[in-house]
Amino acid sequence: MDGEPRLSRRTMLAGGALAMAASALAACSASARTPVRPAAPDPSAGLPDIQFDVARYSAPERSSPTGGPFVMPPVHTVYLTAALSRAPGRDDQRELHRVLAALEAGYPFGAAGLMTFVSYGLPYFRRLPGGLTGDLVDAHLPKLLADPARSVLEEAVPGPTDVHPDNPGVAKKRFTVPVRIEQNDLLFTFRSDRAAVIQDVLAWFDGSGSLAGRPTPSPGFAGLLTVTSSRHMFTQVGLPRSVAEQNRLPYARFIQPDSPMWMGFSDQQVNASGPPAICTFAGNASARLTTARPGDYLDNGGVQHLSHVILDMLQFYDMADADTPPSANGNFTKRVQYMFHAPPVHPGNADQLTDGGGPSFLPAENRGPAYAERTARGIGLPPGERRMGHLSTLQRTSRAADGTPMHLRVDGPGFDAMDVPDGSSQPKLHFSIFVPTADFFTRMRRSQAAVDLARKHRVAEQDNGLERFLTCTRRQNFLVPPRRNRAFPLAELAG
Repeated sequence: MDGEPRLSRRTMLAGGALAMAASALAACSASARTPVRPAAPDPSAGLPDIQFDVARYSAPERSSPTGGPFVMPPVHTVYLTAALSRAPGRDDQRELHRVLAALEAGYPFGAAGLMTFVSYGLPYFRRLPGGLTGDLVDAHLPKLLADPARSVLEEAVPGPTDVHPDNPGVAKKRFTVPVRIEQNDLLFTFRSDRAAVIQDVLAWFDGSGSLAGRPTPSPGFAGLLTVTSSRHMFTQVGLPRSVAEQNRLPYARFIQPDSPMWMGFSDQQVNASGPPAICTFAGNASARLTTARPGDYLDNGGVQHLSHVILDMLQFYDMADADTPPSANGNFTKRVQYMFHAPPVHPGNADQLTDGGGPSFLPAENRGPAYAERTARGIGLPPGERRMGHLSTLQRTSRAADGTPMHLRVDGPGFDAMDVPDGSSQPKLHFSIFVPTADFFTRMRRSQAAVDLARKHRVAEQDNGLERFLTCTRRQNFLVPPRRNRAFPLAELAG
């Protein structure tokens, strides 16, 4: 592309909240390759009003190594959180319109170019006249159908297995870091197959005055906006293994070389995510959870949850330390049960450890909301075993009555030092998901932790999915408005 920026450590941002993502982009770019995807639809015909309805703009490669029911999203994603110093006005709204239009003029919309989502936290809506309970916000923010006194946007809460005072006794083997419920006003999500494109965007936000090789005034919000964090996520077949080898991680040779995820199994199954419309406030024929109706100001909006998770990969392979080989609890048959269902959905290879010990791309079968409790009771398992898989527990509440998933995940690996107590870089899960309400995500996360079933049926911690390997250090819920109202929503109505 003409004017395409080149990525190098010399052009990396010098410091501040933007620096972490910029540094990770630079470090990861040498190992990543640029996919060759089919041409995206012409954006001149109009982009979807549902901001996250982007499957057509990130079609898989024609010769995709994953095949059939799997799809690879853009290789690189940066989550940029920001705080506001005041309530935005009409001039601020016009400037954000200009900024978003400049991004889409500079780079074609799609994985091969750039995709941008904008979401807003509760602090943003509190700044508007009257706050959350005032006439402006109350009139336009949809309510829960099941409880009209509650809003679709509520703040995230600690998960049942997060380290937090609400969960006394919960600790992690290596990373006992309390979860923080963040209070950001905005979340920008930038996605592209090319690290250089996002690097260029970050530099432009930082004041470079140049975008896609052309002079373009950088965002000017007159002290309104301060970036609070930047997080880089990478998703590509084989990239976690490559990053592990590059950094000489002690478990590198156990990571499946074809996996797009740190834990060796693909998280990109087509049938594991719902259609975008079911994740909106207006819903679709399968489910509608809110009072929103087509034509409402926020009808095609939804809730975006963002978490930051440290992965204990030594524990995942059951390694006592970096110099001790895995035990049998790190075998493929055990790990595949932690991730999916019990009993194991695949027997793996004779060598259960090297190169993952088995395949990465396995089907995400829907076994229904009752399956987790069956295996928690030991039904269908060898005598004496009680076990629950991550996917089994998630499916307790993640789907509509007709079996359609009611979420659309936007998660993937990272490798950085954010929130790590000793300052070392560690494998991360940058987890984000689009759902129809904040309450729906809270219930889904509670189901996934399955603390209730573990207590009821005496399931040991080491037999309950992935919970012990995950340390969530940050959480926040955001409202992602329809595209037509994505620039400081409701500001034009504030008077």
